[in-house]
Amino acid sequence: MSDTTRPRPVHLVIMGVSGSGKTTIAEQLEQRTGVPYAEADVFHPEANKKKMGSGQPLNDDDRWPWLQELRNWMTAQAEKGHSTIVTCSALKKSYRDVLREAVGDEFFVLLDAPEDVLAARMEVRKGHFMPASLLRSQLDTLEGLDADEKGITVDATETPESLAAEILSIDALTVLAHEGRPQ
Repeated sequence: MSDTTRPRPVHLVIMGVSGSGKTTIAEQLEQRTGVPYAEADVFHPEANKKKMGSGQPLNDDDRWPWLQELRNWMTAQAEKGHSTIVTCSALKKSYRDVLREAVGDEFFVLLDAPEDVLAARMEVRKGHFMPASLLRSQLDTLEGLDADEKGITVDATETPESLAAEILSIDALTVLAHEGRPQ
């Protein structure tokens, strides 16, 4: 396939608050499509991880450099012709706007679940720097997808398998189903 006919890379952003299942869903999607995913948490500077680990929520000044690093990675992948799956809280539209600056097309999937389900998931999670005590601050910050944003909101209490199938059935994401692992 020539470069002129190849579809634009798609960045599938699996978003939501902590405990919504972003990593679990991204792993399901990676297994089904072969498209690699990036965990936004690895792009956090150590200072952000320490701040959250001490029970302090991040502010916008903490988040901008992190989001810009993630956007730059997405662009680098797209410039190689690769689609990506990205997990990122992307709590505010302004944060998603930064990710939309990446080369390629972005599609957001907001994982939505009741607070008690999220809290229970966070309590059993091991080795994560984000304490359950910060869940409320994330929920207070979360802005749902606007009508002008490409994306959907899904029920994160469904099984990972059914959510992955639902996500892959979206017409805008057919490029992911056919791309496979980059060489």
